Amino acid sequence: MSGNDAPRVLVGYAPDDRGEDALALASLVARTANAPLTVAHVHPSPWPVRGPGKVDAEWVAYLKGQSEEILAQATARLGESGVRERDVGVRAHAHRGSGRGLIEVAGDVGAALIVIGSAPRGRRGRIAIGSTADQLLHGSPVPVLLAQRGFAAGAPGGLERTTVAYWRRRDADEPLRAAAGFAARLGTPMRLVTLVLRPSGLAARFHGADGVLERQVARSDEDLRRAAGLLGGGPPVERLTAVGTGVAKALATVDMLPGEVLVCQSGHHGPLRKVFLGESSGKIVRAAPCPVLVLPRGAGARTGALTGARDRDTG
Repeated sequence: MSGNDAPRVLVGYAPDDRGEDALALASLVARTANAPLTVAHVHPSPWPVRGPGKVDAEWVAYLKGQSEEILAQATARLGESGVRERDVGVRAHAHRGSGRGLIEVAGDVGAALIVIGSAPRGRRGRIAIGSTADQLLHGSPVPVLLAQRGFAAGAPGGLERTTVAYWRRRDADEPLRAAAGFAARLGTPMRLVTLVLRPSGLAARFHGADGVLERQVARSDEDLRRAAGLLGGGPPVERLTAVGTGVAKALATVDMLPGEVLVCQSGHHGPLRKVFLGESSGKIVRAAPCPVLVLPRGAGARTGALTGARDRDTG
């Protein structure tokens, strides 16, 4: 399979730190997966003037010229990072919502993955959800990969491992296989992690609380064995149960490599085949010290985020 036949990566770019973080992560994924890349800049829609359907031509020309300059800057950055020019497309798109605009572009170019950066107000090394991410994380039909703030400054030389935050539920098997496809495409080992929350405060002192926790850990271990068994036939899958008094504290006990990617499912109350950030997945995104991939609910073949084994281009 050549790079141009591989599933396409779409990166939302703006000329600021979050744009640089997204571009660095998208470049790393595209090079590792041997996938073509489209850089999109979403600019505001022009306002209509003097009658239905008319817009200010000078304003439209200004927005177009600005977008062209921004996209040229992004293309130059990608060339410096080793992405081949023939594998890069650019797209300027007008929309009042940047996240919704990226969803439209993803549909137009057939993207299998959307990559964005953290909102600028976030803590360095963590992901903050701004308006762009909020729109994508509540409606994207393809997986969304978020770079933590400052990713570009300390970007790893390669991707080293894919960790999946796993909870057993009725609709968990398809996203699990999609995550395995993502790991296979990137050529990374896969690890399954379940977070078990220990009761805090008064609840922790109730008689029998320790026994309840032990049973939860044992059940988690069994669920992880079952999940790893669903992925039989491939490389060994590491399994880990992490315990803490909350999602952030439990996740903090999990070791993360410099080239780690953390995968989580959408909330199970969201619309089928779309990303929906539930309470647990939202806490994971905000607490993660590495890029996070959020899969659509019921992610299958089309939304599997670069699923399939990686093939290097020999041309």
